[in-house]
Amino acid sequence: MAKIEGKEHPTVFISYSHKDKDWVRNWLVPKLEAEGIQTHIDYRDFEIGVASVINMERAVEKCAKTLLVLTQHWTESEFTQFEGIMVQTEDPIGLRKKILPLKLDDCSLPKRLQILTYADFKDKNAWDFQIERLIKQIKKDFEQVEKPIIEFPVLAGENIDITRLPRTGYELFGRQKELKILNDAWDSADTNVLSFVAYGGTGKSTLINKWIERMRWDNYRGAERVYSWSFYSQGTGERVTSADMFINEALKWFGDTNPAEGSEWEKGKRLAKLVREKKTLLILDGMEPLQSDMDFEKGKIKDNALAMLVSELAKENNGLCVITTREDIPEIVRYAQTVKVMNLDQISDEAGRELLKVRGIQGTDEQLEQATREFGNHALAINLLASYLHGIPGHHISNAEGIADIDVPVEKGRHPRRVMEAFDKRFGKRAKGEILRIMGLFDRPAELAAINAVRTVPAIAGLTEHLQKIKETEWNKLLGELRDCKLLAQESKHNPDVIDCHPLVREHFGEKLREEKQDAWREAHSRLYEYYRGVPKKELPETLEEMEPLFRAVYHGCAAGRHQEALDKVYKRRIQRENNAYSTRKLGAIGAELAVYADFFKTLWDQSVTELREEDKDFILRGTTYNLRALGRLTEAGQSGKAALDLSIAQKNWKNAAMEASTLSVK
Repeated sequence: MAKIEGKEHPTVFISYSHKDKDWVRNWLVPKLEAEGIQTHIDYRDFEIGVASVINMERAVEKCAKTLLVLTQHWTESEFTQFEGIMVQTEDPIGLRKKILPLKLDDCSLPKRLQILTYADFKDKNAWDFQIERLIKQIKKDFEQVEKPIIEFPVLAGENIDITRLPRTGYELFGRQKELKILNDAWDSADTNVLSFVAYGGTGKSTLINKWIERMRWDNYRGAERVYSWSFYSQGTGERVTSADMFINEALKWFGDTNPAEGSEWEKGKRLAKLVREKKTLLILDGMEPLQSDMDFEKGKIKDNALAMLVSELAKENNGLCVITTREDIPEIVRYAQTVKVMNLDQISDEAGRELLKVRGIQGTDEQLEQATREFGNHALAINLLASYLHGIPGHHISNAEGIADIDVPVEKGRHPRRVMEAFDKRFGKRAKGEILRIMGLFDRPAELAAINAVRTVPAIAGLTEHLQKIKETEWNKLLGELRDCKLLAQESKHNPDVIDCHPLVREHFGEKLREEKQDAWREAHSRLYEYYRGVPKKELPETLEEMEPLFRAVYHGCAAGRHQEALDKVYKRRIQRENNAYSTRKLGAIGAELAVYADFFKTLWDQSVTELREEDKDFILRGTTYNLRALGRLTEAGQSGKAALDLSIAQKNWKNAAMEASTLSVK
């Protein structure tokens, strides 16, 4: 039996079709192991509880050689094709001899394998000669293999928290360069921060997840702590978000005894100090919701604590901070000696071709590459395209021509959204389409309990009519089918009661529901408002974590058009505690409170919604101005302050007008 971790000798991984298992397991493996050649094979050596493709990739990565048992069954298998493509990605033309092909029957090989010389096992009378030849080659090559790297000590579970990283697919093609960049950055004492920049759906999170998985294989390669956070789960549109929850949770995790203490800047500096006390891998995924989209400060981090943390780590860091985002981060540009910024390009034509192939899509190499280009070389689009075409008999790439174009900018996800539209037409006005529209109600991963609050009786016309009729087994089947289509993320073993999808999927189907079924949109948000306001066990939550459902309640209440009620019954009464300003003075959650205020604006930051009482419009504008000033966002504070002044003048409230004019003059 072969172990990959802690191996003392080079190992051979055997890739084969299960239809050929008798020959492989009963003849080939015993012959190899009788000669002292360690083998790694799925049924015996794959880690239980880990996805098969992860085990495959790990075997290809860690074993010195991969032996391909080539038969017609092998060429027709998705999994074996995946293994073959992975190993050939690392050694395209066989210079490192990572691949040892042997041919068991007269099968038609993919062009990429036809260039390699194989051991010929087609004639049973030649088996003994060919196995001797194969063993001799393996032993000769193994004499030249470098000694294995000493294993790193196992990192205790309490020093690892990667549960918040988004669920992504397992396939990663054409990213060998980026994986090497990550490895080099971790090994280098000169790199403090590594930032990957690209717009949505290009595979930033998939890249990080794949790298983290490989780091786990090596016990995180000397890291003393590993901590991750994904901001993408807080939305990808223009709605303001805050890093308060991250800063609070991270301070606690790294050992701070009073996370609420100090200003935003002090919290960020304190967290940076805690992070660099030990060799830490810190991953900040999807930072774009917390970056400015104003032209004059494009990409600037809007949250002071987060900005301070990133800047401090750029200056000094014993480990590595990895950031993924859609925008460059100005705060780290000045640290050119210790910061690396990589623009994550779209996948290559070749990578798109192989991704489509491994997903079973038929067509010539030229056709597959042409389709990759037509869908923008966009990783998410190609993944969705493969799933869509797999639902058409024959799985041929020519069917991609029937997918209509849409009037959406490329940077807003035009190519993946084209495929989402095609899926939506396929599903029609049935249960799958309803599930996707429900996902569009959320700005983050959705708890099953919250989804059930939307699904409850009576049915919402245009949204849950078909879902009312299905039983639990059918519900789970639908979720599985949407996961197979890549429209929902795979189930999380850490949070099985949370359903997630790519932010672009949420945006697309949320927009469709809001535009096409306004009444259903409001009723669904109204149910979520009622649900989240009832989540806290205490009427008056005391911690930021306990209060977080109330922030969500305000968001959904405003989306439902219940602005005044959400302001009076949730924000003023339970979050602010009337005139006590509890969330800011006690918890220091200025950013989170600003995110709440944003829900009451028609346009940020100068036009509040019309659904509020006149005095509450003034209340929102003045509170917004205060919070923006406290966060150092003076230009935006000027917008809301000017709007407050104009409103006070219109109301002939000269006292408030004088105070607001004074505030503007100070600015």
